[in-house]
Amino acid sequence: MKKEDFRLIIAIIATLLMAAVIAFAGSQKGIIVFGIPLFAISVALAFIIQWIAFILAYILKTEKFFDLTGSITYITVASVAVFLSPIVDSRSLLLLGLISIWAIRLGSFLFLRIRAAGEDRRFREIKKSFLRFLLTWTLQGLWVTFSLAAALAAITSKLKLDLGVFALVGFVVWLFGFGIEVIADRQKSQFKADLKNDDKFINVGLWSWSRHPNYFGEIMLWIGVAILASPILQGWQWLTMISPLFIIVLLTRISGVPMLEKRADEKWGGQYDYETYKANTPVLIPKPPSKRQF
Repeated sequence: MKKEDFRLIIAIIATLLMAAVIAFAGSQKGIIVFGIPLFAISVALAFIIQWIAFILAYILKTEKFFDLTGSITYITVASVAVFLSPIVDSRSLLLLGLISIWAIRLGSFLFLRIRAAGEDRRFREIKKSFLRFLLTWTLQGLWVTFSLAAALAAITSKLKLDLGVFALVGFVVWLFGFGIEVIADRQKSQFKADLKNDDKFINVGLWSWSRHPNYFGEIMLWIGVAILASPILQGWQWLTMISPLFIIVLLTRISGVPMLEKRADEKWGGQYDYETYKANTPVLIPKPPSKRQF
């Protein structure tokens, strides 16, 4: 066995172990269905969907429905958790609604973008390797698990409470983040659609306030979900609050900001207007634009 293959297998096992830890924590004081914690069933479902999609994707050597599958997984897992719960309260329905709205909007946006582009460049080499491609789909299962953790803990918990101030605050924060993400994505799409902006970087609208306003919105909406779910959490379930922390780390340290910043530096680095924009515009948290020269 090649060293790279061995490392990939270890990475897959490590991914599943991390998911198992969250499944254990989120299942505490949770609903039991068919003799198994509903939270654990939900986590298992997230991975099963990825692996089924992976088989088809590997045969076809395509990544075009990777993001769409992720969105479908969010909706399916949350819906199954609500459907199998013997008691469905308003908090569970609200969480399901917010997650579904986000997933439908983002999933369709990403799918249409990839279809228009013809490919997702991240997968050019990955999809050629069975284990690398499998790891990527398995990691998406972990991504869904970590992101949904707090919401799933609240939905599958035996404890049910009326909506209160935390629900209101969580909803407002989610709405704020969702609005920013939608506006930022639309502004970037319109910017790219204008032929005058061909080969230019975007620095207008919300993108004059932040270099990655869509990611800021994404982080805020998941913080809103966590706030909404927090009154229900007990004991080990508090580990599911890794949800917003995971989103922050993922987007600012792993696959989001670093990747796009590197790509932008390679393309526009050294150009005066880009360097000025970069020096005066926050990476993530929006700030009103100051006067700058281009």
